[in-house]
Amino acid sequence: MIGSILPPEARWSEVSGDFADGDPVEDGLFPEEEWHIRNAVGPRRREFTTARICARRALRRLGVAPGPLLPDARGAPRWPRGVTGSITHCSGYRSCAVAPLAAVASLGIDAEPNQRLSPGVLAVVALPSEARRIGELAAGTPGVCWDRLLFSAKEALYKAWYPLTGMPISFEHAEVRLEPERGTFRARMLVAAPEGRRVPPIQGRFLLVDGLLLTSAVCRAGPG
Repeated sequence: MIGSILPPEARWSEVSGDFADGDPVEDGLFPEEEWHIRNAVGPRRREFTTARICARRALRRLGVAPGPLLPDARGAPRWPRGVTGSITHCSGYRSCAVAPLAAVASLGIDAEPNQRLSPGVLAVVALPSEARRIGELAAGTPGVCWDRLLFSAKEALYKAWYPLTGMPISFEHAEVRLEPERGTFRARMLVAAPEGRRVPPIQGRFLLVDGLLLTSAVCRAGPG
């Protein structure tokens, strides 16, 4: 599913549930990963393990040998040299996408259930212009939870922005316009990247399938 909104150079893996300890899979956790989640409760451990298995399957399809994938201080995975990638998980879905840095400078993916946001959350997620647009889209196409889709697009956007800049951003730092006729979204950053950091144009895409909202934010590699 996620592959249809990724660039052609990307590879991915997705599953509909979690792997448990003892399941017959080709890759378990590396000792460094075991140490990282040594105090995790069952659901968190299964989620972490499944995400790493998906990541190693995707990396193998890219021709990259498996290795430990540990998060940085903000929880973003540290990818092997020459690779960019992103992991997402929501209830009933886990996925990872990776791509060579020679072709893709950064990418972010996100998955969310096609369900309305909890009361009050849209006010935190959306700028006034975005909230107006969500109202218009909801009136015209009520089968899509546009508020949740906006949330997902901003999550994917953050995952693409952060590796390039090392700079955390919040919901109010980007203005996103959803374009349902093309299954795309445009993002206008309202903050500048740190001096010396280059952020290529961001290409956003989305998909509704099997009750899931899937989004991707991709920065293509280029000269300079």
